[in-house]
Amino acid sequence: MSAGTDIYTATIRRLLEPIGAFLEDESVSEVLINGPSEIYVERRGRLERSDASFASADDLEAAARAIAQYVSKRLTPEEVSMEARLPDGSRVHIVQTPAARNGLCISVRKFARSRLRIEGLVASGSLTAEAAEFLAIAVALKKNVIVSGGTGSGKTTLLNCLSGAIGSDERIIVIEDSSELQFQQPHVVGFEAKAPGRNGRGGASIRDLFRASLRMRPDRIVVGECRGGEALDMIQAMTSGHAGSLSTCHANTPMDALRRLETMALMSGVEIPLHALRSQVASAIDLIVQIERRADGVRRITQITEVAQEGEGSAIDYRCHDLFVLAPSPDGTGESLAHTGHRPSFSAEPGRYGMADRISVSRACWLAGN
Repeated sequence: MSAGTDIYTATIRRLLEPIGAFLEDESVSEVLINGPSEIYVERRGRLERSDASFASADDLEAAARAIAQYVSKRLTPEEVSMEARLPDGSRVHIVQTPAARNGLCISVRKFARSRLRIEGLVASGSLTAEAAEFLAIAVALKKNVIVSGGTGSGKTTLLNCLSGAIGSDERIIVIEDSSELQFQQPHVVGFEAKAPGRNGRGGASIRDLFRASLRMRPDRIVVGECRGGEALDMIQAMTSGHAGSLSTCHANTPMDALRRLETMALMSGVEIPLHALRSQVASAIDLIVQIERRADGVRRITQITEVAQEGEGSAIDYRCHDLFVLAPSPDGTGESLAHTGHRPSFSAEPGRYGMADRISVSRACWLAGN
């Protein structure tokens, strides 16, 4: 860590002292500052108002300015909304007045100190051992996977867990708006989007970085979240030799995720007939993993769905085959992610590519003989 970074770290820690205890508390996953005197925290999936407050609006603004400077950005009247991060990697979003009517607002999505593995999701009940093994093998087979869910549902955490199945000998390029993903493989190249300067120069969008990544010999490309026209570049890359991509998107069902991907692709400015685009999306995306946060704060994976195409010509549409769905447990005590009996179209691949020895509890998901 450089001397300059040390100074920023110490300054930000001092300016954020009113919420310092929450940043250290591992049970707190998010801190929401709605102006200087109204601070909420999310603890174990539930929101609660705290007694903490900043001494003044100026103190809160000083903290926001320091956070912005840490990521080489400036808090200016022209930019009312900004993404940033804390020195520990926690994701920050800032909205200032006049857009924020109650005063400057800051949300801090905390950076997990200990990396959660897919086994941790099994232990917490978010995933079954059978589904976890199936997903790990699918990722190892270089299937293109989209993690779909609402805000705060745990998409990034799940993406981190799935990344553990990527081989240690692969070159992974990770593209994010604000660096948040934690990959443990030795060869990871991280790209972070950057807004243009005051003169309109020097910026790099997710789409710019994605295009650049295609020329840098990636084995895997991971996009933290698809939000716009980069969806078309990602879809075309998936269908032209760049298999094994992972990303997330905001949607409430697998079908909604596919519709959202096509809508974002149409935002690229490239004129493409809808039926041709749908054919590309259906060909590119292998699996959608749907996750949601329940009213009690518990995060559960509700569906693992394979994507296929149906229809021809201008009548092309998507067909979703649910491989796992959240259903009542056999003992009637709750819910469990159950295998539907449907096998994926790639069910013979573990045997074909020497991965049959990885199959244990998910045998019913693959063809007999694997």
